[in-house]
Amino acid sequence: MLARQTIRSTLRSIPRQTARRSAHTSASESATPRNLNIAGSVATAAAIGSAAWYVQQYGVADLYAATPAEEGMHATKYPWAHQAWSATFDHAALRRGFQVYREVCASCHSLSRVPWRSLVGVTHTVDEAKAMAEENEYDDEPNDVGDILKRAGKLSDYIPAPYPNEQAARAANQGALPPDLSLIVKGRHGGCDYIFSLLTGYPDEPPAGAVVSPGLNFNPYFPGTGIAMARVLYDGIVEYDDGTPATTSQMAKDVTEFLNWAAEPEMDQRKKMGMKVLTVTAVLLALSIWVKRYKWAPIKTRKLVYNPPKA
Repeated sequence: MLARQTIRSTLRSIPRQTARRSAHTSASESATPRNLNIAGSVATAAAIGSAAWYVQQYGVADLYAATPAEEGMHATKYPWAHQAWSATFDHAALRRGFQVYREVCASCHSLSRVPWRSLVGVTHTVDEAKAMAEENEYDDEPNDVGDILKRAGKLSDYIPAPYPNEQAARAANQGALPPDLSLIVKGRHGGCDYIFSLLTGYPDEPPAGAVVSPGLNFNPYFPGTGIAMARVLYDGIVEYDDGTPATTSQMAKDVTEFLNWAAEPEMDQRKKMGMKVLTVTAVLLALSIWVKRYKWAPIKTRKLVYNPPKA
């Protein structure tokens, strides 16, 4: 009886083993490198075709966060010298730019993050910065009875704002709030290009079909094309101390460079430190390569010989 049961179980397992072997054989035959390459090519073609259909159907160029009129015209890219890796600010331009800010822009816009001391050695001497600071009055410590006294400015004070608070600024500008210019270059898309294009982008007359709300001025680079600030730079409005012709474009360039410096006054030191880091890194890299070759040369060039034992 035991022998018969063994024979029966063996005969029953033969079809199952045959089916498993045939399935394994068919799977291995279908997974050949040629079939895998074909499958990969088909999948890649399908993905590229899907992407092409999506682009054709919806169009990448039509996907705007806002219409061109709402987001403003894109500023022209200008070759600013201080944006080069090894270039520094033109300090004569910074001095002229501060003069433009002080005589033209300071009547509406603040520069609250720039202290007088930061101008020393950059645009002005110590005596010049002290003299400009002393022209302004700042709140002093309260006296014995609690009254706030006024004192002359110091180098540690910050450049004063033209208005005491936001409400006064809006009341003086028909509800519009003039932004602080300390970080304006970093806070606007396009940076220096946007600021320069905005200052020089006022046309004599709005183009045909342009709708400008009352109290606003047309400027294609400003989002919405309607800006509360009127044109402020005209040829000869500022007289430079160094005799540079004060054209509109020259003043716009100088004040833009000054505002770029106000946004990142550490740029010159950062680039200088970057050049030092790159130099030291290059020396250390060359030294590490030499040490690696020195240590590994005997190992990589040695020859291993097998001498079988003699019979």
